[in-house]
Amino acid sequence: MTDDILIPAWVDGRLVPLDKIETHRRGLRHKAVSVFVLDGPRLLIQRRAAGKYHTPGLWANTCCTHPHWGEDPRACARRRLEEELGITALDPQPRPGVEYRADVGGGLVEHEVVDVFVAEAGPDLATAPDPAEVQDLRWVDLDRLEEEIAARPDIFTPWLRIYMAEHRARIFGDG
Repeated sequence: MTDDILIPAWVDGRLVPLDKIETHRRGLRHKAVSVFVLDGPRLLIQRRAAGKYHTPGLWANTCCTHPHWGEDPRACARRRLEEELGITALDPQPRPGVEYRADVGGGLVEHEVVDVFVAEAGPDLATAPDPAEVQDLRWVDLDRLEEEIAARPDIFTPWLRIYMAEHRARIFGDG
């Protein structure tokens, strides 16, 4: 998977196709997609691969990405579930969107306008993680995840910390 893709970013008030890395270097507001796969109160989270261009080795939501220029957000969610995790059997459903800005290290900033999707799965969900994207997967209860983030925020991505602290009820409908 190459990182030199064009993503939808706002420049001078207009949405334009822009290189993903350049978008992050400039801290520009841009479109993103985040997917949360649930088994009841448990969330499937991933540990990002060590070779990722930012936040390597940190725990994140099930998957997240940037839609390619002109790509439908829901199609993007399905694409990344398959590319990152080998998941093809789920139908992600839209939730209210989220916007956040976070320093992700290395001079890069995520300022994302996020289309959020949730998919229900069972504990026997078949996965086949791409090792270039994901180094580990695990199911965690949402309340336990909040406790883990409070105890060790440094092992979680900035966006997962933001989602859980500021947007849990709107994403999961549990508050």
